[in-house]
Amino acid sequence: MADAPAVRGGRKDSSGGKQSENRTGPVTFYRQVVAELRKVVWPTREQLGTYFVVVIAFVLVMIALVSVLDLVLGKLAFEVFTGADDI
Repeated sequence: MADAPAVRGGRKDSSGGKQSENRTGPVTFYRQVVAELRKVVWPTREQLGTYFVVVIAFVLVMIALVSVLDLVLGKLAFEVFTGADDI
């Protein structure tokens, strides 16, 4: 823990104790967004196809797993609450 006491109201700059109101203009913001998007490494068409197949396969496996669990737990609950003897 720090030795300094907690301060309310956030940080203050050296300009008379007022918080800084420097805001980015829309044009500067747009330029920064475009600059950041240029840094992104976009996948190739082959990579995109591979990722698509992997995601679809994973989703189908998860659907199957959840469906089987739902079926088994539903039958188990039905057997428990209907009082059947052959579980």
